[in-house]
Amino acid sequence: MSSTFQGRRLPNPDEEVFDQGLGFDLGTLMGRRNVLRAFGVGAVALGLAACSDSSSSTSSASTSSTATTSSGEIPDETAGPYPGDGSNGPDVLEQSGIVRSDIRSSFGDASGTAEGVPMSLELTIKDLANGGAAFAGVAVYVWHCDRAGLYSMYSEGVTEENYLRGVQIADDAGKVSFTSIFPACYTGRWPHIHFEVYPTEADITDSTKAIATSQVALPKDVCDVVYKETGYEASVTNLAQVTLDNDNVFGDDSGASQLGTATGDVSSGYAVSLSVGVDTRTTPTAGAAPAGGGGEPGGTPPSGAPGGGGPGGTPPSGAPGGGGPGGTPPSGAPPA
Repeated sequence: MSSTFQGRRLPNPDEEVFDQGLGFDLGTLMGRRNVLRAFGVGAVALGLAACSDSSSSTSSASTSSTATTSSGEIPDETAGPYPGDGSNGPDVLEQSGIVRSDIRSSFGDASGTAEGVPMSLELTIKDLANGGAAFAGVAVYVWHCDRAGLYSMYSEGVTEENYLRGVQIADDAGKVSFTSIFPACYTGRWPHIHFEVYPTEADITDSTKAIATSQVALPKDVCDVVYKETGYEASVTNLAQVTLDNDNVFGDDSGASQLGTATGDVSSGYAVSLSVGVDTRTTPTAGAAPAGGGGEPGGTPPSGAPGGGGPGGTPPSGAPGGGGPGGTPPSGAPPA
């Protein structure tokens, strides 16, 4: 057996290297540390990873984190033909009083109130261009249909109402909160909530300044419970005809990053939340719906609700469409 190890004389040459005593072991350890110092911190990390039994999981965690940063942006989705942001007829964002947290009732000259199972919505906006930090100060516009599948300002019978629409400004944690009611499920679309994100409150009067337009998908188990309640009868049949996989908006990835988390019950109401990554380095592409069915192109809301018939549905008589007042929304655009 050699009487040296790495150029150092062995105190007990007849014994194995690991039986040379504490003094020899400490000297070996310090020598290794000096070598690693020479290579820098990167070499230390590499050495530790190479020696760790969990090196593969450490690598996966790092990759996952990177992927989240680069691909964590909320998907851009169509605003539908009933946004009420001035891009297709009515503009609620020009009206005084639109910045509010409780959106159940109409405001201004309107006085109607949307009935249904109580629901609160909390969105946490993250600034991906700033490492995922809280996106404080952005303005978030939220809108959705009522329990009959009708959209205020557009649907027959509620064209004079502006309920279930409102804006909140993100706090220092990037959060906005709304008090509302659980929306219906209408033919061809998974139950959902629309939202647009604007850089500041001053920007909401110009829909072209939105930096993100997307939708929140609602969990099926909660929908099944809510739709047993009075007023939601049509939603039971409609929900049975669509899935997250074949919905023409969420169908490309089954709503993987848009499915809200919901807690609560029908008596006290449900709290729905979603984390929303917004990347100002990318160009918004809202308006394009992913491939995927939903019965008919765009889906057809229940009788009396907006849409019906062709792609995207045709607004009720007198409601604005895609080509002009009273027209049909652009081809391929799903209903709101």
